[in-house]
Amino acid sequence: MTTVGVSIAVPEPWGSRLQDFRVANGDDQGTSIPSHITLVPPVEVDARRMLEVETHLAEVAADSTSYRIHLRGSGTFRPTSPVVFVSLAEGISSTERLAGRCRTGPLRVELTYPYHPHVTVAHRDDDVLLDRAFDELAGFDCAFTVSEFHLYVHDEHLGWKATRDYTLGGSPG
Repeated sequence: MTTVGVSIAVPEPWGSRLQDFRVANGDDQGTSIPSHITLVPPVEVDARRMLEVETHLAEVAADSTSYRIHLRGSGTFRPTSPVVFVSLAEGISSTERLAGRCRTGPLRVELTYPYHPHVTVAHRDDDVLLDRAFDELAGFDCAFTVSEFHLYVHDEHLGWKATRDYTLGGSPG
């Protein structure tokens, strides 16, 4: 079995800034998880079905159009989950549609919670570090065009690595 995920990478320079903040704020997961917006959460796939997964994602990308995302401010899932994130101020519905299409066929996944696109910046059971992340990223603001998403494979030693990029087929929406 191979553990895969599908995500939109936060482009530079913001991706590194958010990842560096996550690591500096004491979140050990930050070293192995690039800044991203999850479309398909980690799921185990039989290695023999990887071609089917790749074909499915290529079809989703070909039938999707690029769109704008505006990240602004911080939010949290506490007390339900010890997570602080950067919020989407624009691009929510387009990301929800893209994620929903990715999570069909060979990547059908039952979600534990309703889908809420975001960029995790702290995931710990430490209220002081979560509060710091929430406060320090309250003024975060950036915008970019989503023109692609990525298939990630988890490596036990290297963390999450993008193995294939999928360019969205349409023009900006």
